[in-house]
Amino acid sequence: MVGTGAVTLTGLVFVAMSLNLKDIAVDATHRNRAINTLTGLALVFMRCALVLMGGQHHRSVAAELCVVAGISFAIFVKGYQKAIRSGNGLRVTRIVGGSLVHLTEMIGAAVFFFGYIAGLYIAAIAIVANTCYMITAAWLLVMGTFKPEAQPTS
Repeated sequence: MVGTGAVTLTGLVFVAMSLNLKDIAVDATHRNRAINTLTGLALVFMRCALVLMGGQHHRSVAAELCVVAGISFAIFVKGYQKAIRSGNGLRVTRIVGGSLVHLTEMIGAAVFFFGYIAGLYIAAIAIVANTCYMITAAWLLVMGTFKPEAQPTS
Protein backbone atom coordinates (compact mmCIF):
# COMPACT_ATOMS: atom_id res chain seq x y z
CA MET A 1 0.00 0.00 0.00
CA VAL A 2 2.81 2.40 0.83
CA GLY A 3 4.45 1.74 -2.54
CA THR A 4 1.22 2.45 -4.41
CA GLY A 5 0.74 5.63 -2.42
CA ALA A 6 4.32 6.71 -3.09
CA VAL A 7 3.95 6.24 -6.84
CA THR A 8 0.63 8.12 -6.85
CA LEU A 9 2.09 10.97 -4.82
CA THR A 10 5.12 11.09 -7.11
CA GLY A 11 2.75 11.73 -10.01
CA LEU A 12 0.88 14.41 -8.08
CA VAL A 13 4.12 16.14 -7.09
CA PHE A 14 5.21 16.06 -10.72
CA VAL A 15 1.95 17.76 -11.75
CA ALA A 16 2.26 20.34 -8.96
CA MET A 17 5.82 21.05 -10.04
CA SER A 18 4.84 21.52 -13.66
CA LEU A 19 2.20 24.07 -12.59
CA ASN A 20 4.82 26.06 -10.66
CA LEU A 21 7.88 25.26 -12.73
CA LYS A 22 9.13 28.83 -13.15
CA ASP A 23 9.04 29.59 -9.41
CA ILE A 24 10.63 26.25 -8.51
CA ALA A 25 13.43 26.68 -11.06
CA VAL A 26 14.34 30.11 -9.69
CA ASP A 27 14.34 29.32 -5.96
CA ALA A 28 17.10 26.94 -4.79
CA THR A 29 15.13 25.78 -1.74
CA HIS A 30 12.10 24.88 -3.85
CA ARG A 31 14.24 23.29 -6.55
CA ASN A 32 16.07 21.04 -4.08
CA ARG A 33 12.85 20.29 -2.20
CA ALA A 34 11.31 19.17 -5.50
CA ILE A 35 14.30 16.95 -6.29
CA ASN A 36 14.28 15.46 -2.78
CA THR A 37 10.53 14.86 -2.82
CA LEU A 38 10.44 13.23 -6.24
CA THR A 39 13.45 11.01 -5.71
CA GLY A 40 12.44 10.24 -2.14
CA LEU A 41 8.97 9.06 -3.14
CA ALA A 42 10.38 7.06 -6.05
CA LEU A 43 12.84 5.40 -3.68
CA VAL A 44 10.02 4.58 -1.23
CA PHE A 45 8.31 2.78 -4.09
CA MET A 46 11.58 1.01 -4.93
CA ARG A 47 12.01 -0.18 -1.34
CA CYS A 48 8.45 -1.49 -1.26
CA ALA A 49 8.90 -3.29 -4.58
CA LEU A 50 12.20 -4.87 -3.49
CA VAL A 51 10.75 -6.11 -0.20
CA LEU A 52 7.80 -7.74 -1.99
CA MET A 53 10.00 -9.86 -4.27
CA GLY A 54 9.50 -13.47 -3.28
CA GLY A 55 12.01 -16.05 -2.18
CA GLN A 56 14.40 -13.68 -0.42
CA HIS A 57 16.25 -14.35 2.79
CA HIS A 58 15.67 -11.79 5.55
CA ARG A 59 19.25 -10.62 5.18
CA SER A 60 18.66 -9.78 1.50
CA VAL A 61 15.59 -7.74 2.39
CA ALA A 62 17.48 -5.94 5.16
CA ALA A 63 20.42 -5.17 2.88
CA GLU A 64 18.10 -3.83 0.17
CA LEU A 65 16.31 -1.60 2.67
CA CYS A 66 19.58 -0.32 4.09
CA VAL A 67 21.21 0.40 0.72
CA VAL A 68 18.20 2.16 -0.83
CA ALA A 69 17.55 4.12 2.39
CA GLY A 70 21.23 5.14 2.33
CA ILE A 71 20.89 6.38 -1.25
CA SER A 72 17.73 8.28 -0.29
CA PHE A 73 19.51 9.79 2.71
CA ALA A 74 22.49 10.86 0.60
CA ILE A 75 20.21 12.59 -1.93
CA PHE A 76 18.27 14.22 0.94
CA VAL A 77 21.42 15.58 2.60
CA LYS A 78 22.97 16.76 -0.68
CA GLY A 79 19.79 18.63 -1.63
CA TYR A 80 19.53 20.36 1.71
CA GLN A 81 23.24 21.27 1.65
CA LYS A 82 22.67 23.03 -1.67
CA ALA A 83 19.57 24.78 -0.33
CA ILE A 84 21.38 25.91 2.83
CA ARG A 85 24.21 27.40 0.77
CA SER A 86 21.65 29.52 -1.09
CA GLY A 87 20.37 30.86 2.25
CA ASN A 88 16.66 30.92 1.45
CA GLY A 89 15.25 30.38 4.94
CA LEU A 90 15.36 26.61 5.17
CA ARG A 91 14.33 25.31 8.60
CA VAL A 92 16.76 23.14 10.54
CA THR A 93 13.86 21.13 11.98
CA ARG A 94 13.08 19.72 8.52
CA ILE A 95 16.69 18.68 8.03
CA VAL A 96 16.92 17.04 11.46
CA GLY A 97 13.52 15.34 11.08
CA GLY A 98 14.31 13.93 7.64
CA SER A 99 17.72 12.76 8.77
CA LEU A 100 16.28 10.98 11.81
CA VAL A 101 13.68 9.19 9.72
CA HIS A 102 16.31 7.94 7.26
CA LEU A 103 18.68 6.87 10.03
CA THR A 104 15.86 5.10 11.90
CA GLU A 105 15.06 3.10 8.78
CA MET A 106 18.69 2.09 8.32
CA ILE A 107 18.96 1.09 11.99
CA GLY A 108 15.78 -0.97 11.66
CA ALA A 109 17.16 -2.67 8.56
CA ALA A 110 20.40 -3.45 10.42
CA VAL A 111 18.46 -4.94 13.35
CA PHE A 112 16.42 -7.04 10.89
CA PHE A 113 19.64 -8.16 9.17
CA PHE A 114 20.69 -9.82 12.42
CA GLY A 115 17.43 -11.76 12.61
CA TYR A 116 15.22 -9.61 14.81
CA ILE A 117 11.79 -9.13 13.25
CA ALA A 118 11.32 -5.91 15.25
CA GLY A 119 13.86 -4.32 12.90
CA LEU A 120 11.52 -4.84 9.96
CA TYR A 121 8.73 -3.10 11.85
CA ILE A 122 11.04 -0.21 12.74
CA ALA A 123 12.09 0.14 9.10
CA ALA A 124 8.48 -0.07 7.90
CA ILE A 125 7.32 2.60 10.33
CA ALA A 126 10.22 4.80 9.24
CA ILE A 127 9.26 4.34 5.57
CA VAL A 128 5.69 5.42 6.33
CA ALA A 129 6.97 8.37 8.39
CA ASN A 130 9.30 9.31 5.53
CA THR A 131 6.39 9.23 3.11
CA CYS A 132 4.37 11.51 5.40
CA TYR A 133 7.39 13.78 5.70
CA MET A 134 7.62 14.01 1.90
CA ILE A 135 3.90 14.79 1.66
CA THR A 136 4.51 17.81 3.87
CA ALA A 137 7.50 18.73 1.70
CA ALA A 138 5.27 18.58 -1.38
CA TRP A 139 2.74 20.80 0.37
CA LEU A 140 5.49 23.29 1.24
CA LEU A 141 6.61 23.13 -2.36
CA VAL A 142 3.16 24.07 -3.65
CA MET A 143 2.38 26.64 -0.96
CA GLY A 144 5.87 28.13 -0.99
CA THR A 145 5.43 29.14 -4.61
CA PHE A 146 1.94 30.56 -4.00
CA LYS A 147 1.70 34.31 -4.42
CA PRO A 148 -1.65 35.81 -3.42
CA GLU A 149 -3.13 38.19 -5.92
CA ALA A 150 -3.20 41.83 -4.98
CA GLN A 151 -6.62 42.97 -3.79
CA PRO A 152 -8.01 45.95 -5.72
CA THR A 153 -8.30 49.05 -3.60
CA SER A 154 -11.47 51.08 -3.64
